[in-house]
Amino acid sequence: MTLDNQSLVTEFILVGFSDLSPNLQHFLFVLFLILYVLTLLGNALIFVILTVDSRLHTPMYFFLRNLAILELGYISVTIPKMLLNLLIKDKSITVLGCALQMYFFLFLGAAECLFLAIMAYDRYVAICSPLHYTTVMTKKKCGILAGALWVTGMVFSAGRTSFIFSLPFCRTNVVNHFFCDISPILRLACADTYINDLVTLAAGVVVVLLPFLLIFASYIFILSSVRKINSSEGREKAFSTCTAHLTSVTLFYGTGLLTYLQPRSGSSIERERVFAMFYAVVMPMLNPMIYSLRNKEVKGALRRRISRNLCP
Repeated sequence: MTLDNQSLVTEFILVGFSDLSPNLQHFLFVLFLILYVLTLLGNALIFVILTVDSRLHTPMYFFLRNLAILELGYISVTIPKMLLNLLIKDKSITVLGCALQMYFFLFLGAAECLFLAIMAYDRYVAICSPLHYTTVMTKKKCGILAGALWVTGMVFSAGRTSFIFSLPFCRTNVVNHFFCDISPILRLACADTYINDLVTLAAGVVVVLLPFLLIFASYIFILSSVRKINSSEGREKAFSTCTAHLTSVTLFYGTGLLTYLQPRSGSSIERERVFAMFYAVVMPMLNPMIYSLRNKEVKGALRRRISRNLCP
């Protein structure tokens, strides 16, 4: 087969924060390293606490354990390479490495959307149909649901990534981003990306918008049920089990919808980087804080574990 210019791109250059001064890049390195370590420790702590405390072996906390594992992988897809690029001049990444980074980022991002949706459904069943909760959300059904969500994320990401990297890249190999996200990579293709743009929008509707609508519908029913509770204490207890999840959903879906459900021609590179920084770096760190600080049962389990270690 005759090689042409389209087949010569074997690596990409992740621009990241190269336009900043060296001192500022070093400052960002320290900042992102601290955020990365805090995220790893926070999510690992949440996973351990939910695993060792038998009182928290319920469907809601089973899905939260999955979410903690997901966040550990999610931030590890982007941060290590970004930290390395802040220190060295060689900011290249092979085409295969770029494809793998995009695959795992899309896989874990899609899985998070789905897990947030199923957690909303769990709260809907618990509040709106409490008598049927133990029969609807059994351990076996939760395991099957979790497995299905992980597999769905894998299949979605594999199809989306292979479709993008089947395009020829010949314009330039400079990616104006700190990781291999969809929009910056599509800008480098030297073929018509109209179909890819439509697929990106459609994929965003299926993986981002539909789960969001399921969450929205679940909370409409939840609010309707909570309003029928006579005691203020009962209403407060019902809301307390939902506030952490609602906060996480608002932050994650807000930036996701703004990033992936708009035409690529209408989005700016700078805005994409800001949104990507939030949902790829900040959100994985905030989730353990949200679920621990706003959840009495998690805080109670953490206090019990600390007390046992200090006073065995």
